[in-house]
Amino acid sequence: MSLTTEEIESLNKTLKDKTPLEITQWAILNAKKPVVTTNFRPYEAAILNVCSKALSDIPVIWCDSGYNTPKTYKHAEELIEQLGINVKLYVPKQTTAHRDVIMGIPDINDPMHKIFTYQVKLEPFKRAMTDFTPDVWFTNLRKGQTALRDSLDILSMGKDGVLKVSPFYYYSDAELDIYLKENKLPNEFKYFDPTKVLENRECGLHTN
Repeated sequence: MSLTTEEIESLNKTLKDKTPLEITQWAILNAKKPVVTTNFRPYEAAILNVCSKALSDIPVIWCDSGYNTPKTYKHAEELIEQLGINVKLYVPKQTTAHRDVIMGIPDINDPMHKIFTYQVKLEPFKRAMTDFTPDVWFTNLRKGQTALRDSLDILSMGKDGVLKVSPFYYYSDAELDIYLKENKLPNEFKYFDPTKVLENRECGLHTN
């Protein structure tokens, strides 16, 4: 979906008064090849719920680093079954066991950390985006998560020309708790991202 900066600004003002489902339905109507990405971290059930309601067979790209907690994997299976979502699984080209022998999980200041992040997160993501070539990408980015995300909005255009749509952008954790409860959706907080270490660090997918 090709939009000018002015059009995005105008749409963001209009969409701010819409519900997440209405935002998602609007984007689906205007998209040719939409996708939603997930890692089944806390509150991901919300974005998966609205996307599957707006388009039941939307490709759900799951880039699994291989380092998720057992609880996250159980949560993912529960949510996949409950929502009947169309999951497309992407994993690193090297197994976790093999990488553990070579580098383990490098410290954030270790020069190997960049290579590690590329292998477990960026490469599978780039592979998925190359396979699906989406024009609209649904994410669960929210204001207040990181400095970069604070500079975005419900709609933002990536450097690659893909329109990023974040229907829950203005939702707080408390508001999402209510949303999940009202929609009888599970949540899981035992989530581990080996590339971030600190919760307020940007993961890399949204800086490109």
